Amino acid sequence: MASLSSPGVGSNLDVNSIVTQLMALERQPLQTIMRKEAGLQAQLSAYGNVKGAVATFQSAMQAVGNAARFRALSVKSGDATVFTASGTNSAVPGNYAIKVTQLAANQSVSSSAFTNTTDMVGTGTLSIQFGTYDSGGNTFTLNGAKAAQSVSIDGSNNSLGGIRDAINTAQIGVTATSVNDGTGNRLALTSDDSGAANGLKITVTDGDGTHTNLSGLSQLAYDPTATAGAGKNLTENQAAQNAKIKVNGIDIEKTSNTITDAIEGITLNLLKESPSTAVSLAVSRDTSAVSAAVKEMVDAYNTLNKTLTDLTKYDAATKQSGLLNGDATLRSMQISLRRVVGNVLGTASGSLNSLTQVGVNFQTDGSLKLDSTKLNNAITNNAGNLAGLFAATGSVTDGLVKFEASTSNTQAGNYALNITQIATRGNRVGDAAAGLTITAGVNDQLALNIDGNETNVSLAAGVYASADALAAEVQTKLNGALTNTGSAVTVSQAAGVLTITSNRYGSTSSVALSGGGGTAATSLFGGGTSGTAGVDVAGSINGFTATGSGQYLTGPSGTSVEGLRVQVLGGSTGARGTVTANQGYAVQLGKLAADFLTTQGPLASRTEGLNARIKLNQKQQAAFSDRMIGIERRYRAQFTALDQMIGRMNQTSSYLTQQLANLPGAGS
Repeated sequence: MASLSSPGVGSNLDVNSIVTQLMALERQPLQTIMRKEAGLQAQLSAYGNVKGAVATFQSAMQAVGNAARFRALSVKSGDATVFTASGTNSAVPGNYAIKVTQLAANQSVSSSAFTNTTDMVGTGTLSIQFGTYDSGGNTFTLNGAKAAQSVSIDGSNNSLGGIRDAINTAQIGVTATSVNDGTGNRLALTSDDSGAANGLKITVTDGDGTHTNLSGLSQLAYDPTATAGAGKNLTENQAAQNAKIKVNGIDIEKTSNTITDAIEGITLNLLKESPSTAVSLAVSRDTSAVSAAVKEMVDAYNTLNKTLTDLTKYDAATKQSGLLNGDATLRSMQISLRRVVGNVLGTASGSLNSLTQVGVNFQTDGSLKLDSTKLNNAITNNAGNLAGLFAATGSVTDGLVKFEASTSNTQAGNYALNITQIATRGNRVGDAAAGLTITAGVNDQLALNIDGNETNVSLAAGVYASADALAAEVQTKLNGALTNTGSAVTVSQAAGVLTITSNRYGSTSSVALSGGGGTAATSLFGGGTSGTAGVDVAGSINGFTATGSGQYLTGPSGTSVEGLRVQVLGGSTGARGTVTANQGYAVQLGKLAADFLTTQGPLASRTEGLNARIKLNQKQQAAFSDRMIGIERRYRAQFTALDQMIGRMNQTSSYLTQQLANLPGAGS
């Protein structure tokens, strides 16, 4: 009997059913634990939704906190066929009368006619310089801001078409085209930039030295001061000229038909001349852009507030609670958000220092409502102060200091500015007046290190008419070599002494001879003078030593002025007035949202706590399941033993019954 292993075999006892029912009762506490985990998982998911809502809110506040959105302008031309216009937030609203008396033009010159574009022209080097031609004095003055350029022509590209392609590939500020005018193919060269100062002077070095002035590559020479056939071998088709306009009767002349600095903050795009008729230009505040920004902030706040409210509320009508009903973390977040919105700004500019002044008010349910009429009144009467109410803005009291930027870590306030060192630019000053004669192969090579960039140039040979002309040649050649470095120089002269100055400010600014300076060093500088490196601005903001970089001074981390950045354009050392930093509502709300989302913030802390509780719950489930295995094993052993015992008793009963039946007299 002891060999019976199948439950119920010995006694027909349904052991499986009994054990299953008993284990169902034993497992009831596990269902409670599992339901608890499901609740924790639901809360964790809800916190994930909160994180997403806060991140969306933060992005919206960053967009609203852009000061430019509250300074947007509507700029309208009275005749868009004469000019179009656009504006930045620095423009001043007003009305202007504009006459376009002359459009700027790019100089264009062309060669004599060739039968085919495959005709050979010649080899050598084309050297192109830019400048202003004065027909009255028959002089050509180099454009010091524009680098001289050169193109090498060899046997692989010495045809008319090859020269055209070589010039265009070099991207030197001149566009070449071949034009067939019916009599032949001409090479047309056009300056890429308009304006009188961008006229062309093209000199040629023939490759074989045997060509006359009217043959070989010399056919493309163009010196506007020369006579035809003596270095003036191209024909001028369009003279370089400036744009000329009148703004409210004031004459203005610019090199381009795109004018950005005639009216502050306004860009004019000239399209045609209107010398006798003034065209109106209306500049006004773009009220729709401001309204859209404020509405965006209100909508973003209400969306986040609804998410928090729905998760924590109790609906008495449905008797349903939010997943995070009673959650102290979310309640604290809502309180913080409402506190920021309800506060009064301490450093707001003008008369605006609260959201209620622009029509943003709390409703009984904690949401915000925008009064459009009140907002429009604020835009009309206080447009200049709206940016300070929402964005990060600042101002300075010193005219030679410019507020540049602040960050969300900058605390609002008024801060004293003290300057101990003014930023300078690196330079190289000659010891004596420069020699005006440059001879090829003798003193035409100049080698400098400018802002850390090794720069080697070849100066055009010749006797220069003045130190100004020589300075312009040096400047154009150096800036041409520096084109791809981000650096540039200004070359000036005083009493014939040249000074080369880096256009960069600060400790990275320097001008020094490199490898002895080349063959031109002595004639240009008169000796072995050393360059002077630039220095960064230095000083303090609110008593904290700031970091200087060029002309920019930035408040140090961990202080009230962290991230506050100003540009010191010049002036003296010492006290330089105050810098005011303002943090508008959108910036403050964005900073608060960022704090909510940090790894040390309330959302991360709460999520970490929920994950820990879920992990503990899962351990409890595992331990409970392990215990259930033991209990089931014990139940099965007990009921199997009972089954076997009953089976043996049944067999014994049957045996006794049989024996009794066989006893004598059993029948009676």
